[in-house]
Amino acid sequence: MPTALITGITGQDGAYLAKLLLAEGYTVVGLMRRSASSDVIGERLRWLGVLDHVQLVDGNLTDLSSLIRIVQEHRPDEVYNLAAQSFVAASWRQPLLTGTVTGLGAANMLEAVRIARPEARFYQASSSEMFGRIQAERQNEHTPFYPRSPYAVAKLYAHWMTVNHRESFGLHASSGILFNHESPLRGIEFVTRKVTDGVARIKLGLARELALGNLDAKRDWGHARDYVRAMWLMLRQDQPDDYVVATGRSVTIRDMVAIAFGCAGLDWREHVTTRQDLIRPAEVDVLLGDATKARERLGWEPSVTLEEMLAEMVEADLARHRARQRG
Repeated sequence: MPTALITGITGQDGAYLAKLLLAEGYTVVGLMRRSASSDVIGERLRWLGVLDHVQLVDGNLTDLSSLIRIVQEHRPDEVYNLAAQSFVAASWRQPLLTGTVTGLGAANMLEAVRIARPEARFYQASSSEMFGRIQAERQNEHTPFYPRSPYAVAKLYAHWMTVNHRESFGLHASSGILFNHESPLRGIEFVTRKVTDGVARIKLGLARELALGNLDAKRDWGHARDYVRAMWLMLRQDQPDDYVVATGRSVTIRDMVAIAFGCAGLDWREHVTTRQDLIRPAEVDVLLGDATKARERLGWEPSVTLEEMLAEMVEADLARHRARQRG
């Protein structure tokens, strides 16, 4: 029975990945950052029904000693580094924290593996935000990067450190350059979940309008459940490598909003307002991924459409708010 260590296990991707690996027969150990909200920190794992089947251990990406200790104790066969300060908007307000956790934290995890378990296979969660001001109409593994936020800059450092550990020390270290991926477990601060939660509140009479920023930005959105499968497939390969994971379909935030409101039988134009203070200091206008390599080498394909994903998210948010009303 292989053992997997997941950093960021209590987040959206970590929870879905834990469920996948458990189904594949893994022992799953999750790194948990101690916080004041520890009583609710496992809610995503509980929502998926796997909280009681994973082992949560205290550690922090900024504390190399804790990472080495955990790797020595659990001797994972695979390490998935998903933890990060992952909210792009917050990275302008907390650039040093973002750099420390998202960038240097990944380097710490790589060093812990190199020192204590060099035979383990390593996955780094890279991001399409690294492409930033896009240098090609469709972005693949050869497209130059042009980060446009402190978050993207930190992710780029982590990405190249992963490549460097692979080439310098022979680690089986792969990066997944994942385009936007969402689910009912997405944090409320992210635009898709902000929209579906707003739809639910408006539908139930709990709100009348939803304030958003730039509606013209275009994104390539998939479902997190599909994307964690790609992570796992990367570590099944004999040779480590980097892969773009995307649907190949890009729509504007405006179109995404229209689809989400339509799931509840609402006209978005009657409820959505725009606010200048919600627009990023430096916008990423378009992201459109080319996942040809992942399809050909990993046999990976997305299975959930944008419309299906948004319908699932709206229904989940409706159920959450109805439960609160009853409670």
